[in-house]
Amino acid sequence: MSTLIKKRHSLLPGDTGKFAGILSGFILLLAVLPILTMIVMSFSGASNLDFPPSSYSLQWYKAAWNTFVSPDSSDVLSLGKAMSTSLMVACLTMIFATIIAVPAAYALTRCEFRGKAVALQLMSLPLVFPMVVLGLALLLVFDSLPFHITTSRLVIAHVILALPFVVKNCTAAMLSIGSEVEEAAQMLGASPTRAIVDVVVPLMKSGILAGMLLAFIVSFNEFTVTYFLYTIDVMTVPIWMYSRTVSSLDPTVFSFAVLIVLIDFVLIWALEKLVGEGGVSF
Repeated sequence: MSTLIKKRHSLLPGDTGKFAGILSGFILLLAVLPILTMIVMSFSGASNLDFPPSSYSLQWYKAAWNTFVSPDSSDVLSLGKAMSTSLMVACLTMIFATIIAVPAAYALTRCEFRGKAVALQLMSLPLVFPMVVLGLALLLVFDSLPFHITTSRLVIAHVILALPFVVKNCTAAMLSIGSEVEEAAQMLGASPTRAIVDVVVPLMKSGILAGMLLAFIVSFNEFTVTYFLYTIDVMTVPIWMYSRTVSSLDPTVFSFAVLIVLIDFVLIWALEKLVGEGGVSF
C-alpha cells in the first residue's frame, strides 16, 4: 500500500524527480558557464590567458580603468567616446522604436485591413533574418545614398533590429485592453485621439516599458550589423572591444565584458521590478 502511495505521489504535478532536477541544473550550468569563465579570467593575476588562472588579482581591472581615463595613443578611438556613442545610439533607438511601435501595435490589434497577417509576419522578420546579410544589405543601401551619414545609420539599423521586441510587447499589452474602455471614454466626451492618449496608452505602460528597455539592451549589445556600418570615428563598445582583440587578445577585454554583463543584469532586473515577468515578451 505504501509503495502504491509513493508511485502516485511521484506523478503529482510539480514533482519533477531527481533526473529532471539534474538535467535542469546541467542545462543552466551550460548557459552560465561562458559568463562564469569570463568573470574568472577577469580576475587573473597571470600575464597570459591560461585557464584556470594560476593566480588572481585586480590588475586587469586597474588596466581597464587606466584605459578609460587615459587611453592609449595607439587607439584610434577612446573607450569613453565608444561608450558615449553606444549610449546615444541605444537611447535614440529606444525612443524611435517606441514611437513607431505604439501606433503599430494599436493598428495591429484594433484595426482590420488587408495584409494584416503579412504585416505581422514582416514585423518578426528581423528576428530570423541572417544578421550578416542584413548588415551587408544596409551597408549597400546607405552607401548608395547621395549624402553621407554615420551615427544615423547605426540608429536606423538598431531600430530595425529592436522594433520586433517593442511591437511584440506593446501588442501583448494592447490585447489585454478591451475596446470598451475607449468607448466609455468617448461616451464621457473624449475624442477618439484623446481616448487613446489618456486611456489606452497609460494602460499599455507595462508593455511600453518592457519594449523600451529591451530595445536599449538590444542596441547596446549589437555587434554583427554594427560591424558593417561603423566608421573609425563612430564605433560602439562591442566594436571597440573587438578591435582590441584583432591583433592579440587584450585581457582587459574580460574586465570590460564583466561591466557590460553588469549593465545588462541591472537593466533586466529593473525590467522585472518595474514591469513584472508577466508583462515581458521576448
